[in-house]
Amino acid sequence: MKKILLSIVTLLFVFNAQAANPKYVIQVSTDDARTQKIVLNNAANLQKYYGADKVDIEIVAYGPGLGILTTGNKNASRVEKMAMTNITFSACQNTMNGFKKKKGHFPKLTDGVGKTPSGVVRIGELQQQGYSYIRP
Repeated sequence: MKKILLSIVTLLFVFNAQAANPKYVIQVSTDDARTQKIVLNNAANLQKYYGADKVDIEIVAYGPGLGILTTGNKNASRVEKMAMTNITFSACQNTMNGFKKKKGHFPKLTDGVGKTPSGVVRIGELQQQGYSYIRP
C-alpha cells in the first residue's frame, strides 16, 4: 500500500512540475543600447515561443543597466508595454540609492516597473526558485 501511495505522490509531483510555466530571469547591467535592446528582444521572443500567459519572465536591472527602466530611456514606451504583457521588471534599489548619493536624485522609473532591494540578490532568489538565467 505504501508503494502505491508513494507512486501516486511521485506522479503528482512530476505532473505538477511539467504543468508549471517555464521561468526566466534576464539580467541587464550595462548601459549599452544594443545589449539593452537584446534583453527586450529575448523577453519578447520567449513570450512569442511559449505564449505570453505560459511563461514567467522577470528582467532585473542594476548598475549602469538600470537606465533601461527610466522614463528618459529610448526604450521606455516598449518597457511600459511589455510590463502590461506579464513581464516583470525589477529595478535595484541599491543602484538607485548610490545614484541619489552621487547626483542628488534618481530619474523617474517607467510605469509598470517594480523595485527590489538588490538586483543581484533578486537574480539569485529567482534561480533558487527554478528560473533559468539569461545574460545577453
